[in-house]
Amino acid sequence: MAAEKRKKGSGSTGVKRRKRPAGASIGLEPTELQAAAPPGVVAELHRAIEEDGGKVLAVYREPYGGRWLVLAALPIELVEPTPYQRNLSDTHVRKLEAVIGKIGSFLDPIIAVRLTKPDQIAKYWTPNGNHRLSAMRTLGAKSIVAIVVPEPAAAYQILALNTEKAHNLREKALEVIRMYKELAQLEDIAEEAYALEFEEPSLITLGLCYEDRPRFSGGAYHPVLKRVEEFLRQPMRGGLERRREMAKVLLALDDEIVKHVEALKTRGLASPYLKSFLVARVNPVRFRPKDAAPLSFDEALDRMAKAAAKFDPDKVKPNDLARSGGAPDEAE
Repeated sequence: MAAEKRKKGSGSTGVKRRKRPAGASIGLEPTELQAAAPPGVVAELHRAIEEDGGKVLAVYREPYGGRWLVLAALPIELVEPTPYQRNLSDTHVRKLEAVIGKIGSFLDPIIAVRLTKPDQIAKYWTPNGNHRLSAMRTLGAKSIVAIVVPEPAAAYQILALNTEKAHNLREKALEVIRMYKELAQLEDIAEEAYALEFEEPSLITLGLCYEDRPRFSGGAYHPVLKRVEEFLRQPMRGGLERRREMAKVLLALDDEIVKHVEALKTRGLASPYLKSFLVARVNPVRFRPKDAAPLSFDEALDRMAKAAAKFDPDKVKPNDLARSGGAPDEAE
């Protein structure tokens, strides 16, 4: 039996390998990354970078989709983070400063796009590299190496690929609403066109709530919102006003829930799940039959508001809280 077990495990590291997708390999061979002449838009970007005081180090195609990229050294004072991404983590920046300073090398290029708007002070935005940029600035660097993407729209798309630091719900929602506001000024298109970047419609509404109330407990409402929100079909310029109305409705419900939380605390009922427990009690979709017609945001929040108004904290027993689960409430 032991020999059989060893045979099954021989040559294995204990990590299950993921199967490769069916079909032939895709992408470019290493020798093909610079085998063709770049298109005019890339040549124009090459010229613009050098006019900005930068230096193009290489022009090549990325190996998966074959899109053209420019590897360049940029004057660090011309580079800024996109205005809609998450806030810097001081801990992460300090760690990068220490590592870069210790090894004496900057080895991980940032991603950047060149701006075409003349009213911007910065000439380049980085949607992926804000922490590295900040660390290099603190260390006194004069330039920073970047992979410059010719398409400005990449500034929004790349955020979906950013895994430098895991998001929590607040960070992601704030990132989404900042991006939304920027896009609403640039393009008159519907939310769904940026479904990949926004990930889910509830993050837009939650982002507005976090802006208005930084210590808002969005995690308590997120499970409900994911089931009742959809991307708006109207252009984002008008959609922003609708989203603000939705955020006000959610914050008004939260005010009522907070009152009940305080009432429970007054009775001596202490639990890290108080708000989540109360939201679950007024959640109209939690036990809704699968074959029932889905509720809209307005329908769901209206039912929750009415249920919250009728809720009696005096009827809650300690055992009710003990049976509640889920993630602890965020700090109020």
